[in-house]
Amino acid sequence: MSDTRPKLLIVEDDPGLQRQLRWAYEDYQLFIAGDRDEAIEMLRAETPDVVTLDLGLPPDPDGTSEGFATLAEILRIKPDTKVIVASGHGARESALDAIAGGAYDFYQKPVDIDELGMIVRRAFHVHALEQENARLADTAPEDGRVLGRLISAAPEMMKVARTIERVASAQVSVLLLGASGTGKELLAQGLHDASPRRNGAFVAINCAAIPETLLESELFGHEKGAFTGAIKMTPGKIEQAQGGTLFLDEVGDIPLALQVKLLRFLQERSIERVGGRASIAVDTRIVCATHQNLEEMIAAGSFREDLYYRLAEIVIRIPTLKDRPGDPALLARHFLTRFARDMNPGVKGLAPDALAALDAWTWPGNVRELENRMKRAVIMADGKLVTAADLDLDEERAAGGEVVNLKAAREMADRRAIRRAIARTDGNISGAAKILGISRPTLYDLLKQYQMQA
Repeated sequence: MSDTRPKLLIVEDDPGLQRQLRWAYEDYQLFIAGDRDEAIEMLRAETPDVVTLDLGLPPDPDGTSEGFATLAEILRIKPDTKVIVASGHGARESALDAIAGGAYDFYQKPVDIDELGMIVRRAFHVHALEQENARLADTAPEDGRVLGRLISAAPEMMKVARTIERVASAQVSVLLLGASGTGKELLAQGLHDASPRRNGAFVAINCAAIPETLLESELFGHEKGAFTGAIKMTPGKIEQAQGGTLFLDEVGDIPLALQVKLLRFLQERSIERVGGRASIAVDTRIVCATHQNLEEMIAAGSFREDLYYRLAEIVIRIPTLKDRPGDPALLARHFLTRFARDMNPGVKGLAPDALAALDAWTWPGNVRELENRMKRAVIMADGKLVTAADLDLDEERAAGGEVVNLKAAREMADRRAIRRAIARTDGNISGAAKILGISRPTLYDLLKQYQMQA
């Protein structure tokens, strides 16, 4: 019978410690190497998911050069390997350098078997989750920009995504409210993809970007000869979205006269093209978005109240990027990977000052601003790491907030700091604990206390 236990490679040159670790890991298929050559040979032959690596390997047992060379080669051959490094030589500095070089976690010598066992178990668990996520991504439809691909670690954004998933199958109009650059069109696309209309067309139009004289024709279409230049019959966006979804971005910019015609379509589900008299039945779902306050516009008489209630059967408010702790770092890594591939392949990550600047900035332009700054930074970066100067974020801008009471303020501050630290270290608990200046067990206690997922 084949051995189905997870594979663990131990790279350690001390025979006594080899025996101790072999005894401690009976639940794994264990492979032991005493130097770099043996380690690489076993890595290629057995492809273990987790490796524990002593940085002090021969021929440099009193230093770390051979250990770092082994780490780099392991990650080059099998990048998804979770490498846990050990060092007794300037342990803290070496460990942080190793994590910056791609290691998953670290432990200090002398070895605490129970502590190391917990780190190894967690490494296997994280690796299994990553493999499952990769499998799901591979099986997802190539043309489906589904909500499951939304990049966010913030509960505020996850709540938005879950709400959209719930209302997607209901035949209701949805109004997305949020500042410019928060991803309203992406969420509208996600709603369409999660709905029974996913096989129909998703048609988007920005009502603020089209001149008032042309907007009616764009929405409702026109007949041949309806106006100068109308040389043929042209269906409008509403017809083009037949059986699917029409996304009206910046719906607050629709002029009052056209609001009446849109209201009629929503009531009767039929349209008349410009210059036409025939009534055309259309089955199109309307999803709208705006950054304006429609209720204030109603009070000012610039937006129809009856149209508002037709469009806003479900209202979903999208948080700004500054209200999504941890997301700037996650999104920055995503954009860095995308832009570096084509623009500057030498760029590999974010420097500590860049991460600090990302967290401190208030992001008035939201995700769109972050995307633009990351594109600039990747182009401007001289080294392997993007710096705060590359991002043009040298100054820190703190976001203020009203404190309700001391206990709530402390909990809020703890949650934000924990999310940001975990995002900065890409989910590495040991690295996050170091940033926060606390022990790993203390961080686990806080995660449990606040019911947060690492």
